[in-house]
Amino acid sequence: MNKHILDREVQEFIKANRELAPSTIALKRSPFSHVTSAELASQIDGWQRSVRKLPTWAFSPNIYYPDKINLEQCSSEHTALIKQTLIHTGSKVVDITGGFGVDSCYIAQEAEIVIHCELNEKLSKIVQHNAAELGVNNLVCLPTDGIEYIRQQEDDVLDYIYIDPSRRVNHAKVFLLEDCEPNIVDLQDLFFKKSRYVICKLSPLMDISTALGKLRHVKYVFVISVDGDCKELLFVQDRLFDGTPKISAIRLFADQIQVHTFGIEEEKSTLIRTSDPLTYLYDPDVSVTKAGAFKTISKRFNLFKLHTNTHLYTADILDEEFPGRIFKIQKVQSIPAFKKNNGLTKANVATKNFPIKVDEIRKRYKIKDGGSDFLFFTTDPAGNHIVIQGMKVV
Repeated sequence: MNKHILDREVQEFIKANRELAPSTIALKRSPFSHVTSAELASQIDGWQRSVRKLPTWAFSPNIYYPDKINLEQCSSEHTALIKQTLIHTGSKVVDITGGFGVDSCYIAQEAEIVIHCELNEKLSKIVQHNAAELGVNNLVCLPTDGIEYIRQQEDDVLDYIYIDPSRRVNHAKVFLLEDCEPNIVDLQDLFFKKSRYVICKLSPLMDISTALGKLRHVKYVFVISVDGDCKELLFVQDRLFDGTPKISAIRLFADQIQVHTFGIEEEKSTLIRTSDPLTYLYDPDVSVTKAGAFKTISKRFNLFKLHTNTHLYTADILDEEFPGRIFKIQKVQSIPAFKKNNGLTKANVATKNFPIKVDEIRKRYKIKDGGSDFLFFTTDPAGNHIVIQGMKVV
C-alpha cells in the first residue's frame, strides 16, 4: 500500500482525471516522484469500477482502491445491504474471507464488532484505511488466516461467522462445495462450536438442493439478483434449527426490491394450473427461477402456467408487484403460421421450453436483435410449439 497515493495533490490529480481511460494515464509519465503512472491508472480504474457497484466508496474522499481482481470479486453495495438485515444488533461477527470488506462494512453497521480476516496484508491495510474514512470504527482488520483465528477463539464466543469461499483454487475454477477454499462442508463442526450462526455466500451457479444436502441446520436461503442478473446465494445456518428452510427470491432493480418467500414443502404440494395465453404474459425474474419457485409464484399472483415445464405464466389481470417482466400479448401463432406470416425483421427473442436456441431462431427467421417487440418461442398446455408476440408493460 503506497501511502503517497493518499497525498492531497495525488488525490486531486486522480479526481481531475478519473473520467479518462486508465490506459491513457498508464502510458503517460507520472507527475509525482513517489507514485507511478501504473498506480495512478490503477486508482482511476478502481474508481470507475466502483461508481455503480460501490457508490459510497466512489464518492467518498481519500478512498484507496485495491487490485482489480479484489474489486471484481467483492459484493456490490446492493447485495451487502441484504446481509446487513440478517445480523442481530450488537452481535460479534467474524468475516473469515474478508476481501475488500464491503460486506464487513455493512454488517458492522448492525454488529457491535466485526473482525475482518484477510491473508493479504496489503489488502487488509487498505480495508482498514477505507473503513476509517467511511466512519466504520467497529471494523477490526487482521492480516491473518480466518480459519486459524476461529480455532483460537473460545467456544460460543461468536454470534456469526460470515464466509465467502473461493471458487478458484490454484487458478482453476471448482464447482463442488467441498472443493471450494476453505472447505465449509468439513468445517461445520468447528463453526458451530464457536458461533451459533453461519452465513455462507455461494456462487449463483451452485445447485441449491445439492448445497442443502451438505450444509446442516440451514434456516434460510436467499437468492439475490441485481437488474436481472443472479449475483449470489446466501445460506444462513442456525445450529439450533432442525426444520425445513425457507427460501427467498430477492429481486433488486432500479432502487426497488421485490421478495418472494416460500417453503420447500409448500412448493412441492402446490398444484399447477395451466392455460393457453391470455391477456398478459409473465416472465419471472432469474431469482425466482433459480430459487425453484415455479408453482408458489403462480399461486401467489393467481397466474396460470403455459405448460407444466414452461416457466412462463399468463393471466387476464395486470399485477405490477410480480417479480419479473410483464408483456401485453399481441399475437399467438403456431410455428408454421409464424414462418408464413412473420413480418418482423427486428425483435427481442427468448425461448422457454423450446427445442431451438435463440441464435438458431434468429438465423432461421432472419430476425435482428433489438426493437420494442418481444417474441417468446415456447410450448403451450397441449404440448404445441408456439410463438407469443408481446409488448413490455412492466
